[in-house]
Amino acid sequence: MIFKRGRYSGYLRPISYVIDLLIIHVLAHQFFERNFEYLNYIIFISLAWIILSIKSNFYEIYRFTHVAKIMSLIGKQSVIFLLIVFAFFGYYNQVTKEPLTIFTYILWVMGLITIVKFSIYYVLKKYRKSFKGNVRRVVIIGLNQKTDQLRKFFNDNPEYGYNLVHIFDLKGPNRNTIEACFDYIIEHKIDEIYSSVAEIGNRDLVKLIDFADNNLKIVKFLPDNKEIYSKKLDFTYYGFLPILSMRKIPMDEPFNKFVKRTFDICLSLIVIIGILSWLTPILGIIIKLESKGPVFFKQKRNGLDYQEFFCYKFRSMKPNPLADLHQVKKGDERITKVGKIIRKTSMDELPQFINVLKGEMSVVGPRPHMVSHTHMYAERIDKFMVRHFIKPGITGLAQVSGFRGEVEDDSDIINRVKYDIFYLENWSLFLDLKIVFQTIYNALRGEEKAY
Repeated sequence: MIFKRGRYSGYLRPISYVIDLLIIHVLAHQFFERNFEYLNYIIFISLAWIILSIKSNFYEIYRFTHVAKIMSLIGKQSVIFLLIVFAFFGYYNQVTKEPLTIFTYILWVMGLITIVKFSIYYVLKKYRKSFKGNVRRVVIIGLNQKTDQLRKFFNDNPEYGYNLVHIFDLKGPNRNTIEACFDYIIEHKIDEIYSSVAEIGNRDLVKLIDFADNNLKIVKFLPDNKEIYSKKLDFTYYGFLPILSMRKIPMDEPFNKFVKRTFDICLSLIVIIGILSWLTPILGIIIKLESKGPVFFKQKRNGLDYQEFFCYKFRSMKPNPLADLHQVKKGDERITKVGKIIRKTSMDELPQFINVLKGEMSVVGPRPHMVSHTHMYAERIDKFMVRHFIKPGITGLAQVSGFRGEVEDDSDIINRVKYDIFYLENWSLFLDLKIVFQTIYNALRGEEKAY
């Protein structure tokens, strides 16, 4: 069977490779008049595609992989494919084709590969849910709140293909021994074992790991309430010594840094040339007519690595000595009439695209605070400083999730920090695009805390 009930579906990945390479080479046939050149293209692109796909983890998609992750992989692979195709035609310059024709070919290829990839992904989900195929038999060791949440997840999401066979209680009145768990796992041909870290002692933990290794069983652990287990830990080796890091930041990788910076530059140039070039003189005249003072308001904020920079905005308030000390509140008398409009529509933030072009900010990231507020929150709010591992943004995940504007109490800033940390640990270009579109939608719809 192609769809196996055991640990994995062994044929799916090779089939995906074959389908993708067929799409690449069938659509490329139009470029070549001689078979020798076409054969060279097939060999070069096939080898480059396979090697770079392994490096980029393009086919590392599992039943629990999120759609956002798949889109991120497709985006990265599209850039890789564009580079290797243009590298081939740059080297074999006797094959003369217009760059636009080649670029159209690349779009068609990646478009069809995207359709195939998502088709397989969703067909498998439907197959698991409706026909009970491609299923993994699992057990849970330990009985507590977190294992109960996992039980509920398995039972409520059949499309993931996990068949929960049994839950073992190691501490209750009807407790099982770890050896009894092993006998059951062997007898009932269990594929995966999920164990609570809090419910199993060190001695039984070692026995469980040894059992899984010796019987080719997959074992996974649920973190207990110890905070370190709830982090997105990065595991690596210094020689033969295993090392755990508290978090891995995707934007620290050179390729991801290049992608994000390219996205920032392109979008900031579009906004500066396409919008600010004509909006600035119009708003400048209106702002000047209503109140004396500069058109732009600049304020010191803390950015990457806690460095200070001047953040630019269209001036929306009357010049006042408290601008750098007190945040804007609802019904604030300092706000001008035009200021109310541009703040409601978030137009006052548009000059920050200049900060983005200068490299001081990013389009998407944690929102920077006034320097005085940053010092205050750093002392009062746990993990507030983690936000400064990356550049601040014009918009962010916290803002589109309902935590923008005035900080009314500590819960507002605590939730912002949670979203900001999630963003820096789970960044992808797809996530940036999603946040940008959500920001535009929210601005057009109007937000309650945009004042």
